[in-house]
Amino acid sequence: MIKTTVYLPEDLEVRLDAESSATGVSKAELIRRGVAMILDHAERPKRSGDLPVFDSGRPLSPEAMDDVVYEHIKERAARR
Repeated sequence: MIKTTVYLPEDLEVRLDAESSATGVSKAELIRRGVAMILDHAERPKRSGDLPVFDSGRPLSPEAMDDVVYEHIKERAARR
């Protein structure tokens, strides 16, 4: 297990202590159960599908791509 520090408001700490005493379950176990319950019921946004793929029609070598980027930067700088 990995140790994690959690800061609780005083009222939750009091309630957690009371629940732990009443049930005989450690505070750490109660916190683990609570986190697991939330994560088990969490609704995550559904992915809309695969990401679109772009094909420029011509593969570029890294050097050629550097040249294209450099030219683009020069053009933008010339416009300023």
